[in-house]
This record gives sequence, structure tokens and C-alpha cells, in this order.
Amino acid sequence: MPPVHTADAWLRLALLAMALAAVPLAWWWFRQRRQPMARRLAALTALTLFLTLDLIAFGAFTRLSDSGLGCPDWPGCYGRASPVGASAHIAAAEAVLPDGPVTQTKAWIEMTHRYLAMAVGLLILISAVASWRHRQVLPHSWLWSLGTLAWVIVQGLFGKYTVTLKLYPAIVTLHLLGAVTLLALLVIQHASFTRRAEAPIPAATARWLPWALVALVMQIALGGWVSTNYAVLACQDFPGCNGDGWPTMAWTEGFALLRELGHTADGRILSFEALVAIHWTHRLFALMAALAVGTVAVCLWRVPGWRRPAAWLAGLLLLQVLTGLSNVVLRWPLLGALMHTVGAASLAGVLVSVIARRRFSASAGS
Repeated sequence: MPPVHTADAWLRLALLAMALAAVPLAWWWFRQRRQPMARRLAALTALTLFLTLDLIAFGAFTRLSDSGLGCPDWPGCYGRASPVGASAHIAAAEAVLPDGPVTQTKAWIEMTHRYLAMAVGLLILISAVASWRHRQVLPHSWLWSLGTLAWVIVQGLFGKYTVTLKLYPAIVTLHLLGAVTLLALLVIQHASFTRRAEAPIPAATARWLPWALVALVMQIALGGWVSTNYAVLACQDFPGCNGDGWPTMAWTEGFALLRELGHTADGRILSFEALVAIHWTHRLFALMAALAVGTVAVCLWRVPGWRRPAAWLAGLLLLQVLTGLSNVVLRWPLLGALMHTVGAASLAGVLVSVIARRRFSASAGS
């Protein structure tokens, strides 16, 4: 069992987080120091949004490089603030299992992800405090920033239990969805800061927006379930599955939520048919999600002033199709899998932005 974290380790972790956050904060302050406070807060939100997307990308890299248990305790590594102090423990674990979950490289990948997460959390804390202090100049309630801070704490707990529960599939999937939710909260706040009167979106197109977002979030959840259960290669050809147009699947076994990684709810080893069910469901639902998002992109392209987000939706959707295919036919290449995760989060961000801009545009024009 890893050593308990001491007060010294917690202090060192806090100092590391502050040091990392100081770099983007200094850049933000230098660029925005002469701007009105509302403009400064808008820029801080945009910066945090960008770093959150980077954090999602690095989180995907951590998972895809099998580094999620590189340090098997939380928030530090074997009770220390960095793999340097934990090198003896890491070396001992690596000597027993050279290709196991704990190696020097995997420990650094895992801890780098945690450092970045702490830095983003600190930026969100600063943004919440600044929003409360200057709430009179905000175009939205400062409670949005408080809610974002509360959610990043929840995300941190998901991160903790991802490690301490040994990559429990339901927790890992919720951690991914929590990251997308955090991204969406920041997108909404940034859209509020930049609100302006825009061309109205026809009602027929507007009705598609929430349905497209729901379909996309469900598809992201299914994708997270595929990844966390290592079911990407359960089907190794396209458009069929292992030479079959409709493979044999164990739906109930594959989609039992309360179970450990690689096991069924009653403790048996998860069958290959369950992995096929997980993969095939994600592939089938991709058709519905692509139809919904593609319809929104086509409809928005026809509305003056909305062609840029329409192009982003179309481009990201194409990226998702290509990277999804590459995961199958190229046997799960790291770059393709990483781009698939980041593309999904970006699609959600663009859709949320369109919905928020439409709503704020109506209030700006009234």
C-alpha cells in the first residue's frame, strides 16, 4: 500500500500548481493589464478554456498510453509530490513488472496530467474570486464561476477515484464526461462575455441543436465506455465486425455499469462477446450522432453569420469519422485515438457555443 501523503507533500503539490498556473497568469496579466475588468475576465475565461481542452487532450494521452495507474495513489506519487521522491517505490514496482502499470515514464505522464489539472483548477479558483469581486461588470451571474469551481472539485474527485478504484470503468467514463461538462461551462461563460446581436437561427434549425448535443454526449459516453473497457479492437474490420455483418454480442454483460475493469458484475472475466457489444453499439450510435450534428452543420451553413461554426462542425465531424476508422483499420494508433477524443470534446464545445450564442444574441438584441 502506498505511503500516506504528509503535510509536506501536500504543500509541495500546492506550490507546483501555483508555479504552473503563474506562467499563463503572468501572460494574461501582461496582455490585459490596461483593459477594462470585464475584458480581462473574458480573456481569463478564454485562457482557461484553452488550457482545459489541452488538459482533456493530455488526459486522453494518459489513458491511451496506459499511464492511468502510473502512480497508484492520489494526489501525489507514493506519498511524494513527484516521481523523483518516489523513484525507489517506482523502481521496485517496475522491477517486478517491467511492462506493468507502474514505470518511471508512466509515473511522469500521470503526474504531469495531475499537475496540469491542479493548475487549471487554480485558474478557475482565481476566476471565481475575481468574478465575485467584480460581479457588477459581469454580463452573467457570478454564480456561473462558482458553479464551475464546484464542478472542477467534483472532477478532481473523479480523478481520485479513477486511481484508487483501479480504473473502474464507470468512474473513468464519468471523468471523461465531467471534463466535457467543465469545457461546456467555460464555453457558456465565454459566449456570455462576447455576446452580440447575430442573425437569428430559424426555428427548424434551432430545434435540432439540443438533440444534436444530447446525441453527441451519448456518443462520447459510449466512446468513453469503449476506451475504458479496451474494446477498441474488439471489431477489427469495417463496415462489418470480424468478418460478420451482425456479430454475436453479450449486451447485458458489456453494459453492466457496476463492475470492475475486465470483469462482469458477478466477478467473472468479461467475455469477448461483451467487448464486441460495447464496440458495436458505439459504432452504430455514431450514425445517429453524425446525422444529428451533420444536419445542424448543413442548416447553419445556410444562415448568414453562422457559416464559421457550421464549417467547424463539419470539419470536426469529418475528423471524427476518419479517426474512428483509423482506430479500427490501423489497430488503434495513438495519434488517431488521441485526436478522436479531442475532436469529440471540440465538437461538444462548438455545439454548446452555438446554443449559448443564439440565446445571448436574443438578449443582446432585445
